[in-house]
Amino acid sequence: MSTALATRIAAEYAAAAAHLPARVVSAARRELAVKTLCAQGLPASRDENWKYANLRALERVHFAPSSAQAAEAAAATAVAAAALPAAIEGYVRHTFVDGVFAPELSSAARSAAAERAPPERRPSGDARFALLNDVFANDAARLHIAADAQRASCVEVLFVARTDAARAASYPRLDVEVASGARLNLIERHVSVASEANFVNAAVEINVARGARVTHFRVQELGARATWIDTLSATVGPDASYQQHLVQLGALAARSTFHVHLTGARATARLHALAAATAQQTHDAYALIEHAAPHTVSEQVFRGIAAGRARVGFNGKVTVCAGAPGTDSRQSLRGLLAGPEAEIDVRPQLEIHTDDVRCSHGATAGKLDDAVLFYLLSRGLAPDTAQQLLKWAFLADVVAKIDIPDLKRSIERALAGRIDVAADLKELL
Repeated sequence: MSTALATRIAAEYAAAAAHLPARVVSAARRELAVKTLCAQGLPASRDENWKYANLRALERVHFAPSSAQAAEAAAATAVAAAALPAAIEGYVRHTFVDGVFAPELSSAARSAAAERAPPERRPSGDARFALLNDVFANDAARLHIAADAQRASCVEVLFVARTDAARAASYPRLDVEVASGARLNLIERHVSVASEANFVNAAVEINVARGARVTHFRVQELGARATWIDTLSATVGPDASYQQHLVQLGALAARSTFHVHLTGARATARLHALAAATAQQTHDAYALIEHAAPHTVSEQVFRGIAAGRARVGFNGKVTVCAGAPGTDSRQSLRGLLAGPEAEIDVRPQLEIHTDDVRCSHGATAGKLDDAVLFYLLSRGLAPDTAQQLLKWAFLADVVAKIDIPDLKRSIERALAGRIDVAADLKELL
């Protein structure tokens, strides 16, 4: 990060500090985060794990958010419910506009957990944007899920960005505590309204206690000129499971950073990610799964399509610590080039510090299979239709794992627009 950028962040924090609520992040933590950012800087394209990310918008962003009071008062009038994605049946919706809770757009009142002390965050070098969220976050979605033997808790958190980045930034913040034996189905969605040129810096912290189960659906559909930077940290305890389904569709520049820490024996983590970029979009992700306990299991599945002049990157890393014998880890990373100027970068990494493991990885990037395309053409399909079918099939093994019908249908329709599915194929969705 340049000295000028660090100076600007510090100056904007000083001007906004009086309006940033201590119940979200204490003043001491905010000041420590500012000092750390000034000393270490934000990641830049020269950093190995950030070389594919598009961070050019940082020079034009006004980092301070709108004041919490002003944003909360204006949320209901600034955003029409009709402009938001349809609610998912059976899910309690919590809506945040520019990072601030909007009760008029939510189906439930703010959780009592929102008033509790926030968890401590320990950002690594690749998670320094979480420090920027610490500096400026003006509200937080906090969920505490208690065990319920009868059913799983079903919650949707909708983050809406409406302010242009030249005036203010948005800092979605999601903290989730899942008690021993509890089950949570969580939908997290990011959308834009009014302005497409938003700057959104999200931070997510998830703790899954012994024997708990979390299925996390994440959908990013920001405006065509938005910048979205996302940092997620998850800790998974003994016999617990964390499964994430990520769908990246929107934003001009999107970057996700994940760190999943398997701390308990027989813990499981599965990441299924999909990115569909076109025009001049850049979608980049870095996912680290750390096996720190014996007999843990992880899986990373990524499918990305880049069309036009788009660029899609996915860097998946698995670290197996010395105290994690019996680890079972699998990676399958695939990218599809759908344009002559498009670019795909997929990179699997394994770092293993014990002999008793079963780890596999595979990565491919290329164009549509000519032999399969020829087969479809020989059966009478038009060239455009045949290509669209192959693109759809390429994404199917990720989309098929989304088991919420309304959400799956919404994602399929959005994908159909991304890959230019013909009208007769759209009728099947």
